[in-house]
Amino acid sequence: MPTEITLVNGDRHEVGGDPADVEKAIIAAARGSIMQIAWLEEAESGRPLGVNPAHIVSLRAVEA
Repeated sequence: MPTEITLVNGDRHEVGGDPADVEKAIIAAARGSIMQIAWLEEAESGRPLGVNPAHIVSLRAVEA
């Protein structure tokens, strides 16, 4: 199940993984070193997507 993340600037990205797994990746990056990026995978293309955990506003499951 993909998850949609919304950033502070309003950009939305659909990433692979359910919301709980995406949240774990974001929290792990936030607890890491300063400016550690949360690496996720774009749902449609499979390309890596790096986001700053401090810039994420919301997560939500994407309905099929």
